[in-house]
Amino acid sequence: MNDKPVLAVIGGTGKEGKGLAYRWAKAGYRVIIGSRSLERAQKAAAEIRERVGPQARVEGRANADAAAAGDIVVLAVPYSAHRATAQALRDAVQGKIVVDVAVPLNPPKVTKVHLPPGGSAALEAQEIFGPEVHVVDAFQNISHHVLWSDETPEMDVLVAGRGKAARQTVMRLVEDAGFRAWDAGPIENTVVVEALTPVLIYINKAYGGPNAGVRIVGVRRD
Repeated sequence: MNDKPVLAVIGGTGKEGKGLAYRWAKAGYRVIIGSRSLERAQKAAAEIRERVGPQARVEGRANADAAAAGDIVVLAVPYSAHRATAQALRDAVQGKIVVDVAVPLNPPKVTKVHLPPGGSAALEAQEIFGPEVHVVDAFQNISHHVLWSDETPEMDVLVAGRGKAARQTVMRLVEDAGFRAWDAGPIENTVVVEALTPVLIYINKAYGGPNAGVRIVGVRRD
């Protein structure tokens, strides 16, 4: 019997979302790709199944159906679509953990930190969803190139959000995706976690590498 939660990846047709769905499908999770377009969701699911193999349990659905069917909902949409998507899914995510992957970038100035009106994407999502939902940030600082590859990643994932138990659940998802996870504290700390991404984009541009990331040192992990 598989006791892993069902993961609904909203925005799973995008590069970041599809990379996450691929890694979780490889780890044995049932993954539901969510998209505004059912056809695109099904196409992305088929692509992941083809790559993972016949054991992959991946399907595509419209956003609302995917969110309703998922035990944990992953919000992997661009920040430009973040508020509208969160508002549309508010009822479907009640009582659940929402893993927010969004970064409030301000194109074309993607190498400069942009703090949104609510402080961070996660804080804005939490306000929209209300107290019955636990919003947790993760994967903001991971390139989609790394997610879609089969290499063992060198970078860590900072996990910050509402509630220690929710963060620990998301940390297990991070570890199962092949990364080392760190509890980065309460949801207020998502301001810093998200703001690291434009810094890493700048470093990539300055040094000619696509996959700059974060690694925590000087701390023992027992």
